Amino acid sequence: MARLFQLQENCLRLMGHNMESSGEGSPSLGLRHVVSLVFVLSAEYPMLSYVVYNRDDMELITACLSVAFTNLVTVTKIWTFLAYKRSFFQMMQSFRQLDSKSQHGTEGYGYVEHGNKLATLLGRAYCLSCGFTGLYFMLGPIIKIVTNNWRGVPYDRELPMPMKFPFNDVESPGYEIGFIYTLFVTIFVVLYASAVDGLFISFAINLRAHFQALQQNINLLAFEQEEQLVEKQMADVVDYHVQLLSLSRQLRHIYTPIVFGQFFITSLEVGVIIYQIVTHLDSIMALLVYFSFFCSIMLQLFIYCYGGEVIKVEGLRVGVAVQTSNWHSATHKQRRSLIFIMHRSQREVLIKAGFYEASLANFLAILRAAMSFITLIQSIE
Repeated sequence: MARLFQLQENCLRLMGHNMESSGEGSPSLGLRHVVSLVFVLSAEYPMLSYVVYNRDDMELITACLSVAFTNLVTVTKIWTFLAYKRSFFQMMQSFRQLDSKSQHGTEGYGYVEHGNKLATLLGRAYCLSCGFTGLYFMLGPIIKIVTNNWRGVPYDRELPMPMKFPFNDVESPGYEIGFIYTLFVTIFVVLYASAVDGLFISFAINLRAHFQALQQNINLLAFEQEEQLVEKQMADVVDYHVQLLSLSRQLRHIYTPIVFGQFFITSLEVGVIIYQIVTHLDSIMALLVYFSFFCSIMLQLFIYCYGGEVIKVEGLRVGVAVQTSNWHSATHKQRRSLIFIMHRSQREVLIKAGFYEASLANFLAILRAAMSFITLIQSIE
């Protein structure tokens, strides 16, 4: 089986992070990490300059804001990761230990094994999606320059992203400097998004798998066995449940700023991108570009909503597993332990930030709002 979180570790290692640097007693934040945060944040300046420069053109403003908002989401993910760097690595280590323990002593290991494979697959798919999106933006201007030169048609060079630098970014060498700067910003954004978002969906999928393994362990409790053996199994089940709840709370804690930023900024992004889609209905190419960008930002939001949903659902199903177990054969003391598990499982395990809850219901609510916004803009026009 592939090592857990290997893809995310590779992305973070490229950004200067590794497991050894997160050990106790060593600094969790280095100068190069702060520089990476400032570097990505600095991209907001040329984007805002572009907005001010084209303040009379709503079409150009909204096109720039959609990219600026995406960059701002990544900034939120970077500083959150830097602030909770040790917690991220501790959670990775905790899940690896759980995986090893389940492999050697848990009846429901099949769920964990399947969850690990699914998390790896989703992580790779998301990383490829981010990579191809960044590659598309970077190759677009190059393809236009090459094709127009081949056809002998004059063409004003454009940067990959809507930016306005405090120097001549149309002619050489300003254009090349702006292009290389944008290239490195894009690489940083793709790597951090792939790592931080990939870690979340991996944590969520593995939590779901362990909750399912816990349910299997509860259903397999044989209360007809020797009482001492049953007591040990019950203690293992309770400890397993407590550990999973602790990991769920830790996941919610370290991802609170990201969940808030993802929901709040995505809501703003949806507005500007929908405006672009509605105003370019007569251009198939532009429509495809903005629709693909819309799908990209919604995919980021879906990752958090799906992860929050599966954790909440499987946490509640632990109580159902107690009800469907052979509890009527248990002793009074054993039933009290089962009641404790069932009572705790009735409190939903939520991934939320403020009034934003990461759930599929809220994801669909944002989609419905986007459709309503399309109707509103068309009626105004």
